[in-house]
Amino acid sequence: MKRSIINHAFHEASACFSRHGWILPPNAKWDITDFGLGDFASFGLTLINLAEEPEYCEKLMYARRGQTTPWHTHIRKKEDIICRAGELTLALSIARPGTPEALAGGFSVKVNGEPKTMAAGEKLVLPAGSRVTLFPGVWHAFYPTSEECVIGEVSTANDDTKDNIFHDFNVGRFPGVEEDVAPAIQLLSDRR
Repeated sequence: MKRSIINHAFHEASACFSRHGWILPPNAKWDITDFGLGDFASFGLTLINLAEEPEYCEKLMYARRGQTTPWHTHIRKKEDIICRAGELTLALSIARPGTPEALAGGFSVKVNGEPKTMAAGEKLVLPAGSRVTLFPGVWHAFYPTSEECVIGEVSTANDDTKDNIFHDFNVGRFPGVEEDVAPAIQLLSDRR
């Protein structure tokens, strides 16, 4: 991923957070990824770690229309995904997408703390202020259905290098960076 694209994503997300009144912590840890797919416009996400404690963490994310966070699940992480501004659509499955098990029957998730039965293949649309609770093993992909979207996440602590399982084995959590310009910020992956 080119550093110039990362810098642009940082400035765009910062402007959106500011417009929506989000004051960021002084030493925020930024993470901007194309999931190793080389197409940030289609598969991109900008994240900030707001809190990292042994028991829990909180993230603030930004995505534009057309950007999808690819299908994935977690081994240990339980999370609430919260639409903070805009509109967010999630595809959910209790089995690996594309398998016969994923196409059979329904399942339940909590939306705003209340159980909601989902049919196989049904999409969940979260307007601003709404949240969904996802348990380990629930496959999910998400994307904004508004021009831009601010997405919150509150979850149990996890290690992104070990806890994420992507449907597409070519997907990676942290992309390589091509240094075509000077960095505007230091990314979480720069510190590794």
